[in-house]
Amino acid sequence: MLIVRRKRLVFLIFLAGWLVGVAYYSFYETGANSREGATAELDYSSPWPRLGRKPLRKAYKRKYGNIQLALDERSYVADGEVTGVVEDPHSRHAFNQPVSNKLRSDRLIPDTRHQLCKTALYDDELPSTSIIITFHNEARSTLLRTVVSVLNKSPPELIKEIILVDDYSDNPGDGQLLTSIPKVKLLRNTERKGLVRSRVKGAELARGEVLTFLDSHCEANTDWLQPLLQRIVENPHAVVSPVIDVISDETFEYFSSSAELRGGFDWSLHFKWQPIPRKVMNTMKSPTDAVKTPVISGGLFVINRTWWEQLGKYDQKLDIWGGENFEISFKAWMCGGSLEIVPCSRVGHVFRKFHPYTFPAGNAATYTKNTRRVAEVWMDDFKRYYYAARPGAKEKDFGNIDERVNLRANLSCRSFHWYLENIYPELELPNIDELASGQLRQEDACLDVFKKQLGDKPALSDCVSPKDSQEWIYNKKGFIITYNGLCLAISDQLVVVIANCNKDDSHQLWVRKGRSIIHIKSKKCLDSLHASSSGLTISDCGAGLYTQLWDFTLELQAQQIV
Repeated sequence: MLIVRRKRLVFLIFLAGWLVGVAYYSFYETGANSREGATAELDYSSPWPRLGRKPLRKAYKRKYGNIQLALDERSYVADGEVTGVVEDPHSRHAFNQPVSNKLRSDRLIPDTRHQLCKTALYDDELPSTSIIITFHNEARSTLLRTVVSVLNKSPPELIKEIILVDDYSDNPGDGQLLTSIPKVKLLRNTERKGLVRSRVKGAELARGEVLTFLDSHCEANTDWLQPLLQRIVENPHAVVSPVIDVISDETFEYFSSSAELRGGFDWSLHFKWQPIPRKVMNTMKSPTDAVKTPVISGGLFVINRTWWEQLGKYDQKLDIWGGENFEISFKAWMCGGSLEIVPCSRVGHVFRKFHPYTFPAGNAATYTKNTRRVAEVWMDDFKRYYYAARPGAKEKDFGNIDERVNLRANLSCRSFHWYLENIYPELELPNIDELASGQLRQEDACLDVFKKQLGDKPALSDCVSPKDSQEWIYNKKGFIITYNGLCLAISDQLVVVIANCNKDDSHQLWVRKGRSIIHIKSKKCLDSLHASSSGLTISDCGAGLYTQLWDFTLELQAQQIV
């Protein structure tokens, strides 16, 4: 009997050890063994997948829907519904609210990542992040689902806090009731501030090393956070965004987006999704590699808090919404950082067909004002193509930009010409006949049309940007044109004046040779020798004469040679 008991004990000990061994092998070794034989071919310069590291999620195997809500979800959502008869379910939120309200906050959505992402490994210790979500009159069901999905799909140690910024919603309870959820904090504006200023206020309260900005109608997908934070660890000056999946605004079905798209825009500063250029695709080692993008859509991104502050946060003189994605994109690239889309991170987003909230100055006017500020600060002389695409922008007041111009100077940011050549060469210049444009300079002095009237004599004055009266265009026909469509001409006294452009008037035709500007009919050079007394003149061309050397700030095409 004693022998039988001993055999049973030995058997049980053996069985327990075997079970522990199987569990250990499955838990720690399966991912590595599944890649056995491929390690030799791996290029370690490629960030995804990174082998030889323990997966962060080993210690955080979690079930969906495990956030214990202290509030009654059904009551919370129902109390936020509009009472009375609503003929159009899209009217208040620009999506089908009744359908959204029927869905659980912890509903299951498809894992839309590439298969390789599911075996990707990350550092054992990643920085924690503060999630910042701003909202104004958001549907309670989508707001709750955003918060719950973030908590359910993220390792708890990586979420420092979720900061909800209520931009003066009609019902304070929309955000207040959610503070019963762990890690959720609320900041409510006492007046409407808009997305831009609200995000800045939320970021100022954040305690996380990394800032994560999300819209209030999102759903985080499986393991969405780790790959974003990993890229921030590897490059603290990167601004990274997930692949943004589509949640139908009608049915709320969750659709996978292509990972072969990146952000782009046209000269009107209209954002658009574009295929990744073939030459960029050819440099990628894996479909899980982070993709460099010229711009981000703006709603969802992650940034190191120190880098955010060094970049001057958002321009807080941008109103409500619009243009902030271009500002953060241009200055990230031009001031020493980068923009990336990380394919192994997926977040769903409800794309709405119109803005359900109001803009004090109107939607179009606000967007135009905001993008004009961005163009004036960051696009240098290429801003003329923005104005050509948005002619009405010239009439919009964009406020004082001295603080943003000084920020750019203090950060020693590169030019927009560099950005076009190195980051977005796919953006083609409009098909126009301009050869050069911008200010026409002699060192720190610029050719200026003060009175802007026919017969006026242009003169030299201190260069100021932006200043319309110092803007010029030199075109293929040989005209030098002011910003308001008048042409540089020669009077009978050989003095330079402003005249109505006339293609048959030989007094208005010029050609450039090196830095000289030559009057075609007389073969004499534009000269500033007597500019302070009698105005600009033309005189015999002399090699190296300083008063005959002129530079446009923007050379667009090769010069004509005489």
